[in-house]
Amino acid sequence: MTTRRNFLRKSIAGVAAMTAAPAINVAAPAANKNATAAPAATAANKNATQPLRLSTLSYSFHGLAGAGMMDVFHFFESCRYRYGLDTADLWNGMFTSTDDEFIDKVHLALEERQLVIPNIAVDGAHIMPAGKDDPAQLRGMQDRYMQIAKRLSVGFVRFDAGPYMSEGRNDADGWTDQEFDYIVKRYKELAAFAYDNGFKVGAENHWGPECYWTCMEQLIKAVDHPGFGICMHFGGWHGTKEENRAQEKAAAPYVAHTHIPWDCCEDPALLQRLKVLKDVNYPGYYSVEHHSGKNEYKMVAIQLEKVKAVLTGWQ
Repeated sequence: MTTRRNFLRKSIAGVAAMTAAPAINVAAPAANKNATAAPAATAANKNATQPLRLSTLSYSFHGLAGAGMMDVFHFFESCRYRYGLDTADLWNGMFTSTDDEFIDKVHLALEERQLVIPNIAVDGAHIMPAGKDDPAQLRGMQDRYMQIAKRLSVGFVRFDAGPYMSEGRNDADGWTDQEFDYIVKRYKELAAFAYDNGFKVGAENHWGPECYWTCMEQLIKAVDHPGFGICMHFGGWHGTKEENRAQEKAAAPYVAHTHIPWDCCEDPALLQRLKVLKDVNYPGYYSVEHHSGKNEYKMVAIQLEKVKAVLTGWQ
C-alpha cells in the first residue's frame, strides 16, 4: 500500500511544487471577515440540494497523477461529471504551484463546476520539525495553505503534528514536553486564523504519535480552540481491531473531516463504524480515500457507492 506520507517523501517534484510560493504570515488578522463567505454556510447551501455529504480525496488518484494522466482540473471534472459529486477533497500533492495565478485558476474551475472543497490534506508541512527539516520552510508552507484555504473557502485544513521519529524513538513514545508545547502553540495560532476566516484546521491520525488516541486527545484538550478539529482516518488508530473501533467512537465528537479507506468501506460493519459520527451529529463530509494506485476510477466508484448506501439508508 502506498501511503500519502511515503508517496510525498519520495516525490521531489511534489515537495518543490508545494514550496514554490513565498510564505505569508497567517497570524495577521483578516482585513474583512465578511469578504469571503464562510465554508460552513456554503456547505449548508449545498446540502440543501444534495444532502449526502459525500466526497473523495484527490490522493485516491495518485497513480494516475504520477503517470501524468490526471491533474487537479481533471480531478474536478471527475468529481462533478463522473461521480456526480458537488465536492472535491484535495491533497496538496496535486498542486503544481501555490502561487496566486495557479490558485486563481483553481478557484475559477471550482466555480464553473459548482464544487465545494471540504478539506485540503497538506503533506510535507508538519508542525514539529525534525532531522533535516527547515522550520522556516514548514511554517511558510503552513501559512501559504492557510491563505489558500481562505481564498477557496475550504472547510478544513490538515497539517500533521510531526515529528518524524528517529534515533530509536517510536510513535508510541509520544511527544517530549518541549515538542508538545511547540505543537500546541502553533496549532493555536493556526486555529485562531482559521476561526476568524470561517474554517477549521487540525491534525489527523495519519502517522506519528497522532495515531495513538491518548496522544491525540491530549493535543485536542491542550489546543482547546473552536477553530481546531481533527480528520479521522478510519482504521488509522494503533491497536487491535476492537481498540480501533473504541478509539473511533471516542474521537467522534472532535472530528471535522474524515478519510475512509478501502478496507473500511469493505468492512461489513461499515454502517456501525460511520454511525459513531451520526450519533454525535457530525456536520462534515464523508470522504473516501483509495491507496492502491491501480484501477482508481473503478475502485473509488465502489468506495463511494458503499458510503453512499449508508448515508442514503440514514435518510
